[in-house]
Amino acid sequence: MEDAERIRVAIQRDLRYYEMTLRFCTSGMMMTDSQHIAAYLDRVQHEFKTGIAAEHAYRPALEELLETAEAGINAVNDPKRTDIGAPDFIVLRGEVPLGIAEAKDIGIDLNRTERSDQMKRYLTYPNLILTDYLEFRWYVGGEHRDTVRIADTRDKRLVPDADRFADLAHLLHGFAQTKTPTVYSAQELAQRMAGLAREICYLIENDLNSDDPSEQLVAQMSAFQRTLLPDLDNRQFADMYAQTIVYGLFASRINYKGDPTTFTRRGAAEDIPRTNPFLRRLFSSIGLDLGERITWLVDNVADLLAHADTDSILEGFGRRTRQEDPVVHFYETFLREYDPRLREQRGVYYTPEPVVSYIVRSVDHILKTKFGRFDGLADPNTLVLDPATGTGTFLYFVVQHIYEQIVEVGGQRGAWSSYVRDHLLPRLFGFELLMAPYAIAHVKLGLQLQETGYEFDSDQRLGIYLTNTLEEAQKSEETMFAQFISHEANEAAAIKRD
Repeated sequence: MEDAERIRVAIQRDLRYYEMTLRFCTSGMMMTDSQHIAAYLDRVQHEFKTGIAAEHAYRPALEELLETAEAGINAVNDPKRTDIGAPDFIVLRGEVPLGIAEAKDIGIDLNRTERSDQMKRYLTYPNLILTDYLEFRWYVGGEHRDTVRIADTRDKRLVPDADRFADLAHLLHGFAQTKTPTVYSAQELAQRMAGLAREICYLIENDLNSDDPSEQLVAQMSAFQRTLLPDLDNRQFADMYAQTIVYGLFASRINYKGDPTTFTRRGAAEDIPRTNPFLRRLFSSIGLDLGERITWLVDNVADLLAHADTDSILEGFGRRTRQEDPVVHFYETFLREYDPRLREQRGVYYTPEPVVSYIVRSVDHILKTKFGRFDGLADPNTLVLDPATGTGTFLYFVVQHIYEQIVEVGGQRGAWSSYVRDHLLPRLFGFELLMAPYAIAHVKLGLQLQETGYEFDSDQRLGIYLTNTLEEAQKSEETMFAQFISHEANEAAAIKRD
């Protein structure tokens, strides 16, 4: 009987709301912002007066209120997402992420919520509303922008403050009109990418630990375990996969030639440089379907990159300079924000550039004086392998040294492209286990070679492989998604055997 009564009350409540809406529409008028808010509060009031309403009972009213902020907005509340730690509402304009909203039950202390670990995560999003259905707090770029309270509670009923309805309407319009700010510096982009990567990692780990994990994620984790890290656990896989997604999109955005604001996850595979076939295959597979629990967050990464001024950010990437490598700074900033412990756990430390330069020049000298290779590193028969290539600094300096010998000293600029194609790329290799530096090394060397005047053939790749150097060279056979990782591992195994 109680359930029947609740259903009856809910139907009456909804009928009153839609009658109000219909009355305004048929009279040629539209509901004002304040009237939308009054209707919202009426729906919340009817649930609240029952005395037994759970927080979820108010969500339909909040969803409708958020969607009145501006035409074309869709507020999505998906229990499958919230079960693994995603925000209560993902607010979209079309397919473009606009912001998030997190709702707590009426009476919950929002000051305490603000200090929670959950909110620390959510404040990495550029546009956020925190509410207990009566008070609305708006944050932009992690900073508090405004607070509006439209009602208080008294004796199991709500006491509206109609004077604040217009203020809430203003807050909601501001939320809806907030644009993703353009990012101009590598440091800011690295920090914001790290925040989103950390959130993706969190959701993937929670998904895998849930009672109903994504079959796609489970299969992909098994593939990584079989080909790269046999002891990989859920947390480690979530970390690796989050970095794969973020840096794959980063590589795609750098290569994107269209209007930057039209860059999306869906077309990412086509714009990942052909020099990195592993990421191209991976994103061809997952570009349209990453699983509904995390796709929305990946779209946030794509939106961030769509508003990144890559010309400014990449200034210095690939340039020959005596100053410290901006790529290293980019990844170190990312790692410091993403997970400072990971650097120590994985041994992520970098050799200073002056030391790298000295080692490369010393090896070149020894090849010439001790091994009879008179062209040193430029000798077509000299194989070059960096077994822990990181962001590719050693290989970068090798290419730079060879370029100087052939073009700047030897004056053979016209022969450079054919030399790279026939005598350099076939013998230049790097192995890397971590996803982020692997992707950056591809970007870094690709940009460097393009700057020297070399253009890659359509099917030509860089010899940098995602692989475990310490694993024995053996061919791996896999099916479905695992083929992409296996193909990369098999190509690396061929290099190890040779």
